[in-house]
Amino acid sequence: MSAASPRKFLVVADDTPEFQAALRFACRRARSTGGHVALLRVIEPEYFEHWSGVRDELERQAREEAEAALSQPAELVLAETGQPPELLIRRAETLRAGLREAIAADPDIKILVLAAAVGGRGPGPLVASLAKEGVSWGGRKVPVTVVPGDLTDAEIADLA
Repeated sequence: MSAASPRKFLVVADDTPEFQAALRFACRRARSTGGHVALLRVIEPEYFEHWSGVRDELERQAREEAEAALSQPAELVLAETGQPPELLIRRAETLRAGLREAIAADPDIKILVLAAAVGGRGPGPLVASLAKEGVSWGGRKVPVTVVPGDLTDAEIADLA
């Protein structure tokens, strides 16, 4: 990594309520360490064997929806850090596969920030999967920071 490229905090931009806690924590850490935030949205493929035109249209719509879903979090990152985030949209069979791809493709990604689910639902599928299967990014060692999904802004400011 060159001195000019800051460390990146990767956040999975999904539709879970705890995503906001992970995003705010990553923003705060990036701001306090001179880092940068990258937002990852994974699109899992739709399967239409017989109609490639339908499949192509569904893929185009999925990409547009992913871009739209990243617009509000991107505004928050800009407001919190003063820098626009890097937006990553990956088409992959699973969220883990998309994560592995994104991390393998960018050596500046140094930390993956996730938030645990709240309300007795368990830690969330991705956190549970990482705890059960381990963290494997194709030879790269990238630490995972798991923050409580119900952290308040004051708690995040105190921790980050």
